[in-house]
Parts: sequence; C-alpha cells; structure tokens
Amino acid sequence: MGIEKGIFQRTQLLLGKSFIERAAEKRVIIFGIGGVGSWCAESLIRSGIGHLTIVDSDRVCITNINRQLMATTQTVGKVKTDVLKARLLEINPKAEIIDLQMIYSPENSEMFKLDSYDFIIDGIDSLSNKIHLIQSATKTNATFFSSMGAALKMDPTRIKVAEFWKVEGCPLGAILRKRIKKIGGTGKKFMCVYSDEFLQNKGENDSCGTDKCMCPKSTHGPGDPDLVDHEWCSLKAKINGTTSYMPAMFGMTIAGLVIQAIEKEDC
Repeated sequence: MGIEKGIFQRTQLLLGKSFIERAAEKRVIIFGIGGVGSWCAESLIRSGIGHLTIVDSDRVCITNINRQLMATTQTVGKVKTDVLKARLLEINPKAEIIDLQMIYSPENSEMFKLDSYDFIIDGIDSLSNKIHLIQSATKTNATFFSSMGAALKMDPTRIKVAEFWKVEGCPLGAILRKRIKKIGGTGKKFMCVYSDEFLQNKGENDSCGTDKCMCPKSTHGPGDPDLVDHEWCSLKAKINGTTSYMPAMFGMTIAGLVIQAIEKEDC
C-alpha cells in the first residue's frame, strides 16, 4: 500500500474514492493560523486536501502554547507558517503547502488572488482586516467560511454554525454585522462558526507571564515590507483568556464544513 493511499484509507472507506480524488484537487486558503486556523489546517491535510495556502505574519509566542497546534517550548520565536508547513508535510509529503508570512489587508488583498481558490477560510483577529476579507471573499466563486471569536468560552456544547446574518449571542458577530451593513453588506451569504457563551476574565493580564517576554518584537525588514514579525501581545488593545480546546474545536468544525461541502458534490 502506497504512503498516500495508506494515509487516507480510513477516509476513503467512509467517503469513497471519488471524494479522495476531488479533495486532492481542491485549493484552500486559510487566513490566520492561530488557535482556530492551525487546527483547521491540520484537519484539512489529514482529510486529503491537496493544495493549502496558510497566511500569517506572526511568530510563535510562549502564550500560544495553550491553544495553537504548532506552538511548543521548542518553537517559541519561530515563524508560525514555517513551523506549521513542516508539520503538515510530515503528515502528507505530497501536499502542496504554500506558506505566506504576511498580514491580509486592504492594501495587499489583490495579491492573494482569492478567485483562484475553491475555499477561503477566515481566522483573522484584526477587525478591519476581517471585515475587508469578508467583503472580498463573498464576491468570489469560492466557498467562504468564517470563525467568530473563540476566546472567553469553555463550553464545547455551545459551539454552533449559522449563516452570518443569523448568528446570535456573539459580540464579535454583532460588531461585524453592524459595520459591514454600514459599508454595503456582503457579496453573498456565508456560514460562520461561533458560540453564544461569553465569560469574563478572572485573572490579570501579565503579558507573557515571564520577567522577559520570549516573543520577538515587531520589526520591519528593509526591502521586505510584507515580511513583518509581529508580537501581538503588546499591540492588542485587550487580551482575553482562552481554553486549549475551544479554538481547536472551532477550527475543526470549519474543516468539517469544507469536507461536507466536497462530499456533497458527489450527491
């Protein structure tokens, strides 16, 4: 049994050979490979997706270890896209993994060629960039999925999937809808993963919890305006607490939506 056939033998048993063939041809791009995006990426590669682009400007911070797939004490300070790509290729060496250490923004959005993808996945934290991606992605022919906030939550039974305009009980969803409505709405409907649970932080923010932060500070390399290393701890207006499993479950739920969409093509 060849390595690729062996990897997907159980998936093929459930979903059939034609699914494996279609998944291998699909082109997926994930914006943001933090707690949600990193687990989504691995689930997709383990499910047979053959072409995956991962986009994130950040390096691994010690505070990422509680929830991000590629974050360990051995990877702190390393570029997230580099570390995750290496892991994904260990799972399926034949997969095409394109890693872009960049931030999606209105200024560089055209370079991502969103129309060339079958699936676009939003795991972005930045509100302004998230809004722009939502508006841009919903004007393409790609299927678009978005993650709402996974912080301040701990009950996995309250994770839900709904069309963006029907998301209820999610503060981030409410803010996004209000702002997007003011600037013209979306190009088409799309599904979101969210939770209506909203807890309060009980602890105090102590940065990275060490006397000296192990995260690299923001730099701007000459000649490489897009290759920026961001240490988001000092840049965020507010940092919220997060469990280990909730972001992962958000990401795996989105991966499940992608797999279901591909499976339905054969129906």
